[in-house]
Amino acid sequence: MKKIVFIFVLFTAAFASAQKNIYENTRFDDLTEDHEMLAIVPFIAHLELKKAVDSDELKVLAQREGYAVQNALETYFAKRKKRKKFNVDFQNIRNTNAILAQNGIEYNNIDTFTTQELCDILKVDGIISGNLNLNILLSEGVPTDFSLFDYFSGDANYGRIGVKVSDGETGKLLWKYENEITKKTGKNTTELIDKMMKTASRKFPYDKEKKKDRD
Repeated sequence: MKKIVFIFVLFTAAFASAQKNIYENTRFDDLTEDHEMLAIVPFIAHLELKKAVDSDELKVLAQREGYAVQNALETYFAKRKKRKKFNVDFQNIRNTNAILAQNGIEYNNIDTFTTQELCDILKVDGIISGNLNLNILLSEGVPTDFSLFDYFSGDANYGRIGVKVSDGETGKLLWKYENEITKKTGKNTTELIDKMMKTASRKFPYDKEKKKDRD
């Protein structure tokens, strides 16, 4: 019984945290009225690994983590899109990355371009992007054994992730969700994104059900 109560408390806390960490532009409906296509770009990763890694290798690892999140988000949206959950489409990330490369935009300089510039180049209405702060290599998987002591000692905290959607015409931030990465968040990048977005699913602004609630 105590275990059930504890799990319920954890779930309630996670749900409450999800609501608190979500921002939505008050003009979302107006700004996105004509949105049909979004592009998911690689996430910008900042690594503070416990093991010693030289700067060149650190850049390579950070890039790998950023692309892993891009891929995981595409997988998540593709699964839900099959169930007709969204009122927008998502550009294939292979096409996104190819178009970026053709225009001289790489992982190391993508953050120097504005949302409007990226959307114009990619021919989309909005951009899904974000940041990762990690002290582990999430794409390689994380320990999933559970210990209360880990939470008090801080060993269960692996970093933080922020996902945002920006409007291609105005460059304005439309939606943002931030979440801590812990042992309970998921054992790898794909599971993290799946769990995180499911927690925020009723708050994702392009969700058809959510739009019904606003109408």
